[in-house]
Amino acid sequence: MAKEELIQFEGLVTEILPDARYRVQLDAGHEIVAYTAGKMKKNRIKTLAGDRVTIEMSPYDLEKGRLIFRHKDERPGGGGAPRGAPPRGQFRRR
Repeated sequence: MAKEELIQFEGLVTEILPDARYRVQLDAGHEIVAYTAGKMKKNRIKTLAGDRVTIEMSPYDLEKGRLIFRHKDERPGGGGAPRGAPPRGQFRRR
């Protein structure tokens, strides 16, 4: 017997809960609780409140989901060292 097909939704993380769980507001308007997928834990992908994410849900329980992808934000200059920090590689490690 084949495994049931999972449903994917996109949404916005509104709150970080204990035990690597998140409250997510879906684009459809529903609010669910999602947990971090194993590959995201393995690759140490951090998710913060306000991040756009993709959620995978079972058709049997539409209140819980698995957070499978964190979308990169389109803000310019989002990453990098803070202002005033020394350039990387200036000091040698002993």
